[in-house]
Amino acid sequence: MQVQVDNEEAQVAFGEALGHVLEARGRVYLEGELGAGKTTLTRGILRAYGYQGAVKSPTYTLVEPYELGTLRVYHLDLYRLADPEELEFIGGRDVLADEALSIIEWPSRGEGWLPAPDLRLMLEVAPQGRRISLTACSDNGQRLLALLHHKVGSEQRGNGVIQWK
Repeated sequence: MQVQVDNEEAQVAFGEALGHVLEARGRVYLEGELGAGKTTLTRGILRAYGYQGAVKSPTYTLVEPYELGTLRVYHLDLYRLADPEELEFIGGRDVLADEALSIIEWPSRGEGWLPAPDLRLMLEVAPQGRRISLTACSDNGQRLLALLHHKVGSEQRGNGVIQWK
C-alpha cells in the first residue's frame, strides 16, 4: 500500500491520521534515507495525542520518551547504533516491553534484537513531496492499515494533498 504526500504539511497530517488509528499502542518501523521525513511523520503521530512541542530526532540520545497524560510514546533513532546489543545498555528491552507506542527509525540497526513491528513504513523522496509505502507485519498491522485507508482516503489536508496509490 502506498501514499503520496505533496509537502511537509500533508506529511504531518498523514502522521496525525496514522496516530489516531494507532491508539498509542504497538510498534512502527520508519525506514528511508536521511532527510526522507521520518521525524516529520513522527511529529504528526505525536500531534494525534495532543503534543504540540518540538519533535527532534533522538539521533544522539537514541530514545526520546513522551508522557502524554496516561499515554506513553517512545521515539527511537538507531542510526548511530554500532551493534544491536547496545539496545540492552540503554534499557531497550524495558522500553519495547512497555504497553506503549514505539516509533523506531533505522530499525535495520537493531536487526535480530528488535521485536517485529505492527507496521513498516518506507519513506522516499519523490519528485514532489514524499512517497510512503506501508506494510502490515502483524494481524494488528492489517487492521490498522484498513482503518487508516478508511480514515484518510485521498483528500486535501490544509495546503497539502494526501493520495493513496
